[in-house]
Amino acid sequence: MLKERDFITRLSNYLRARFAFLSISTWEESRVISDIRRICEDENIIKTKRNLYTWSVTDGLVSETGKSNTRLKQPIQVLDEIAKIDEPSVFVLKDLHVFLGGEGRQTDYQVVRKIRDLVQSIENAPNPKNVILLSPSITFPIELEKAVMSVDYHLPSFEEIKEVLYEMIEMNKNNPRIVIDLSEEEEEQVIRSALGLTLQEAENSFALSLVLDGRIDINTVDHVLSEKQQIIKKSEVLEYIPEKISMENVGGLENIKRWLIKRNHSWVGQANDYGLPAPKGLLITGVPGCGKSLIAKAVSSLWNLPLLKLDMGRVFSGIVGSSEENMRKALETAEAIAPSILWIDEIEKGLAGTNSSGDSGTTSRIFATFLNWMQEKTSPVFLVATANDIQRLPAEFLRKGRFNEIFFVDLPTKRERKAIFKIHLEKRLKSEKAKGTFSLSEETYDHLADLTEGYIGAELEQIVISALFEAFAESRGLQMKDIEKAIAETVPLSITQAEQITRLREWASVRAVAATLSDDRQEYVNVEDEEKKKPNDPEILSKRGGRMLEF
Repeated sequence: MLKERDFITRLSNYLRARFAFLSISTWEESRVISDIRRICEDENIIKTKRNLYTWSVTDGLVSETGKSNTRLKQPIQVLDEIAKIDEPSVFVLKDLHVFLGGEGRQTDYQVVRKIRDLVQSIENAPNPKNVILLSPSITFPIELEKAVMSVDYHLPSFEEIKEVLYEMIEMNKNNPRIVIDLSEEEEEQVIRSALGLTLQEAENSFALSLVLDGRIDINTVDHVLSEKQQIIKKSEVLEYIPEKISMENVGGLENIKRWLIKRNHSWVGQANDYGLPAPKGLLITGVPGCGKSLIAKAVSSLWNLPLLKLDMGRVFSGIVGSSEENMRKALETAEAIAPSILWIDEIEKGLAGTNSSGDSGTTSRIFATFLNWMQEKTSPVFLVATANDIQRLPAEFLRKGRFNEIFFVDLPTKRERKAIFKIHLEKRLKSEKAKGTFSLSEETYDHLADLTEGYIGAELEQIVISALFEAFAESRGLQMKDIEKAIAETVPLSITQAEQITRLREWASVRAVAATLSDDRQEYVNVEDEEKKKPNDPEILSKRGGRMLEF
């Protein structure tokens, strides 16, 4: 993400090099004009100080002294005036883009021609002059593509948002109805959560916290994330996932949970004391329906970060060249609201055509863009990619350094099946009518887990739902026979896709880390006894479905 000093340096270099026309796209007029003013007034930056003028169709041409010429409200008039002024100057023209066409607007070719006429005269003027076109977004007609240089503008820095928060606190500190309750760590978390917003958006989210809650505290982060949600909604490729799933709602997978818990708050300043970078991401593969997507959603809740889902299907559109642009915009949006979590579900399907030329190389180019972003990104965007058939992914995607770790999610163990049954039964049996005399006990969960060896988590959930429909149809409480009947009628995935699961386990035995703790996995193979006889035997390792690293 562009930093303030980078923008100041780059813009000042363009001004000193006498670039006639520059373009800056931003919603923050006041902030960018303040930065331009700072450049114009500082001889150490610009060498030759310059007068600053601003123009709009409502105010005309206004100098820094406040003197305005309200007669110059038309673009042709102000461009004529710029040609006449012979002092060192910078002219900021607001919203001139509405005269340049694009997005259904009609192009004013007289304005286009005037700009082209001015380029050389401004470059050769005895005193330096520059024109900056300032607008939220701008599309240039082909005649001006080589005449105007675009300059990226940075989003507010940590210190700038901190100043906004402090101003808000200072304004309300004597209000008896307002509570300010932030520790040093919580304050940093609130500020960092607002990175990616404009100053106005950050101020709005803090104000919303005061209006709705009457306080600024750690829960202010939720209001900031709500503001970021509005940004994501404008993207056609990214989807904001508001659903909050606690880690307690994920049955089993304790190894991956430990890994994630240890990295909580790793994007805040305290991690810098240990010289730690923000974690890059996880690739989670394994048996379908065993909790991969659930983990992605739970990370958002655990880390209190916005969860964005990248739909690879929406990336590929029918217009030539637009697919690559869709991917770039999606990644830019994810970075703009960082720290954030970017989730790509079943990523192997989106990248399946990487080695094919059937789509004129579109998939390969998108893949290259994505790989480069993964390697070069500096913004704290944590990538969570899930894959059912990881062998379909290109080898370069899996090399060390792309992800922090690759986890394999196997069929639930007995302990995990007990946890899954407990979660779904306790979540649904809230009323006495539905529960009846059904016992929510360890003995019940133990019995159900024994009956469902080889069943995936999604199947266990549907078994509970099917059993409850039996009870609902007869207007009575749930009974054990209902669940046992649902189990008997369910053919588990481990039978219908036995060969695929075996192949997945063989791949994961040496390439991925088991998402389940070793103590939970003894039902598949007595690891200790068999490894004493055949240490590192591939067949034994394949039954474990992942290396036995623990976090």
